[in-house]
Amino acid sequence: MKNQKVKGPKLWTVLSLLQWATSYFKSYAIEESRASAEILLAHTLEIQRIDLYLQYDRPLSNAELQTFKQLIRRRLAHEPVAYITGNKEFWSNTLRVTPDVLIPRPETECIVETASTILSDGELGIHQRVLELGTGSGAIVIALAAQMAQTWFWATDFSENAIRVAQGNAIANQLDERIWFLVGNWFAPILPGQTFGMIISNPPYIPKDIIETLQPEVCRYEPKHALNGGTDGLKWIKHIIQQAPGHLTPKGYLLLEIGHNQKQDVLNFVQTQSSFTDIAFKKDYSRFDRVVVLRKE
Repeated sequence: MKNQKVKGPKLWTVLSLLQWATSYFKSYAIEESRASAEILLAHTLEIQRIDLYLQYDRPLSNAELQTFKQLIRRRLAHEPVAYITGNKEFWSNTLRVTPDVLIPRPETECIVETASTILSDGELGIHQRVLELGTGSGAIVIALAAQMAQTWFWATDFSENAIRVAQGNAIANQLDERIWFLVGNWFAPILPGQTFGMIISNPPYIPKDIIETLQPEVCRYEPKHALNGGTDGLKWIKHIIQQAPGHLTPKGYLLLEIGHNQKQDVLNFVQTQSSFTDIAFKKDYSRFDRVVVLRKE
């Protein structure tokens, strides 16, 4: 706020503060200015965002104003709202997020939806076993576990801090009894010969030279290791495709989230492998090919 005294009404209400904060964010080209103002103000007042509309005339105390100003300063530095508030909604679950994990994105719902459809069909049996690689906040595995009561889940991540976040989210959503979290890079914590009916992952798929050109909310704050897909963005996608067959049951599925322009490169690579017979791509809500579905011979 440039260390200047904010000009405005002597009595700040929810409505007047929302109007001012939205305008202020817009003047600094902050994306989703109104949403940012609403989420941060609701967080300050410890109420739900929708409750702001029921309390437009509510005045703020000086302490609340000071807290809100501090949050605004952080947002002006392009810190993501989810890191400021410490939580993010994904697939109807409230998740704790920290700078140790990526913030779950709407397009990732596509891989959850695709996996849910396959698991619901029952082809993999009643008591299914699913492995998620690179779980981060646990968003994907928790979303699936919340829907599939007869399915057992394993999730790995090389970051101990990420695993702690994911475990906390599983506990908070009362799903920790059906999810085993393991620390290690990709398949490293999985026992040789241990197999699963489905392996699922949202691996890093951004070319490393592109990362610094992304919006500041991403390149300044989100963990680089969770973004960096190597020179062409395909390093970890290829690694998982090569290693997955040894941990899939016959007819088991491998689901990967991919970049919006990586379909042809992924298809070309899969065709050099002999372990998968079927390949399909699923589009996200923006009509980009976002999920590749492979099935083991």
